[in-house]
Amino acid sequence: MEQWEQWFQEKQVERTVKALKKNNFEAVFVPDSKTALEEVMKQIPDGATVGVGGSVTLGQVGILKALEKKKIHLIWPNQQAKDMDERMELIRKSFSSDIFLSGTNAVTEDGRLFNVDATGNRVGAMFIGPKKTIIVTGVNKIVKDLEAAEKRVKEWVAPQNAKRLGKKTPCVETGVCGDCSSPDRICNIYVTLAKQPSRTEVVVVLIGEKLGI
Repeated sequence: MEQWEQWFQEKQVERTVKALKKNNFEAVFVPDSKTALEEVMKQIPDGATVGVGGSVTLGQVGILKALEKKKIHLIWPNQQAKDMDERMELIRKSFSSDIFLSGTNAVTEDGRLFNVDATGNRVGAMFIGPKKTIIVTGVNKIVKDLEAAEKRVKEWVAPQNAKRLGKKTPCVETGVCGDCSSPDRICNIYVTLAKQPSRTEVVVVLIGEKLGI
């Protein structure tokens, strides 16, 4: 990264972390995935029940592998479920976890978290049920405002996620969101965390790397 690009990113991160804290989120910036892994693991005590939402970032950082080695009760529907009935049962259990881990689709410079989901289990558990939610994200997810966040999801995140998940949606064919009504549509629920929820502590770990989608 060029010196001026590094400077620009540092200023953007500085604004974003300050805004997140102003909105009552706990926010911390770490330079790389290794430090992020250490930061997340130290917040998870032995014996805790930990729920995991679908996230490319968590896998890239190494959090998912680390969780499997830790002395915790892990609830990971996407990995553990053998069928849809079991997946739904695990999803329900994840809402009563001590800690819920997830990525985010976008974080705005004015300190808001924007997410889009198909069923709502990931976005729902971010703000109701678990005692603490830890959101892990790369600096590439930072956008100016909510308008830019929605644009990012429609033009960039959703088509790639639909392709990754093997969905049969128009955007997988065209690479462009057509606001479809397909049964496989993954953009059914839009959630903005404008402030920290009143009953759930939310920690945002912002990493100085490009991660996730």
